[in-house]
Amino acid sequence: MAKTTKHKIILVCENCLNRNYSLTKSNLTQKERLEVKKYCPTCDARTLHKESR
Repeated sequence: MAKTTKHKIILVCENCLNRNYSLTKSNLTQKERLEVKKYCPTCDARTLHKESR
């Protein structure tokens, strides 16, 4: 059976610290933590979301 290189990650809002999004990420191609501007329903604005540990 082949090993999968995709791992599930959770994105956390920088302002309110809510966990809004979950994505899959390949650890072989992306070594650094993911940072994306996404919409946060709690803040009602586009804020920076970072990958949680």
